Amino acid sequence: MKQTLNVKINENKEYLIEISDSNFESLNQEIYELTKNQKRLVVISKKVYKLYFSELNFSEEEVFIFPDGEKEKNYKNYLKIMKKASSLGLTRNDVIIAIGGGVVGDIAGFAASTYMRGIDFIQIPTTLLSAVDSSVGGKTAIDFNGVKNIIGSFYQPKKVFININFLKSLDKKQFMSGLGEVLKYALIEESCGYKESLFLYEFLALGVEKILEREPVTMIRLIEYCLNLKIAVVQQDEKEGGLRKILNLGHTLGHALEAITKYSKYTHGEAVVYGMFFILKWAYKKEYIPYSYYRLSIELIEKYGFKPLKHKYNIEKLVDLMKKDKKSTTSKITFIVPCNKKQVKEIKLTPLEAEFMFKE
Repeated sequence: MKQTLNVKINENKEYLIEISDSNFESLNQEIYELTKNQKRLVVISKKVYKLYFSELNFSEEEVFIFPDGEKEKNYKNYLKIMKKASSLGLTRNDVIIAIGGGVVGDIAGFAASTYMRGIDFIQIPTTLLSAVDSSVGGKTAIDFNGVKNIIGSFYQPKKVFININFLKSLDKKQFMSGLGEVLKYALIEESCGYKESLFLYEFLALGVEKILEREPVTMIRLIEYCLNLKIAVVQQDEKEGGLRKILNLGHTLGHALEAITKYSKYTHGEAVVYGMFFILKWAYKKEYIPYSYYRLSIELIEKYGFKPLKHKYNIEKLVDLMKKDKKSTTSKITFIVPCNKKQVKEIKLTPLEAEFMFKE
């Protein structure tokens, strides 16, 4: 089965996303056809390299094996990628291919956007999280000085290949991390501006068993639904000037939780889910949403095995980390808040108001 989605940013910027369960031989052939006249630098996750490199048609010489973990998304590794690109003699006519999760996609994309002021970039996400989120939309970045994605660019890929066969070897923790972002899309669907209702919220409520079993057709459909929503947002707001901020539901607290635990305790998706639990409860308390929708949303998230955060962190430290988030302004912290069924809106709070928010 194969689904192809089109991302059209403007008249000069357009690319395809291919979602399939085809074998790796077919994937290899498609990559070859797309890059046959180019030199390639393949930035591949160390874990993915061990599991799948023998099935992928790349030479060892063109490969850069990237260490796993958010802490590796730093300027030192960015410079190593640039050095490898230079040693291969890549020119403006060549390509960088990212194979791995969001960390690999982010840093390889940033390298592609800055090497010779921009060369072709192909995304091959291997996790559910990167498939439904970071591989599409053009955000590329590295972390710096303890702040996630603080140095980066908006740079769209040449093409995205999503092959769900990679998901078979994904451990439960990483699969659940991806489901965290999937659940986010269900809560923002009506704010995305997609041409029709996809009923993702209902699809998730009814399809728990098949999704947790990673049934192939169900997974392709699930990824397609999420990406249709993200594409709708990105096409309206490529560089997060307005609407695109809704994709950050749960992320303000989520990023702070990741940072305060030095990216070692929670996966990104887990942290986002904790952020969603919190903001749903706060939205209900402040009467942004009715109790019925609040309970249904909490129950939906819990159906997938998630529970609210129990550990207590220093509120002042969390808020201080939120102030450093790239979405914040000089005086306000941005939160995306549920305001109706499957709808959200942006609010901005001062640090003092944010502290009070968490103490209520």
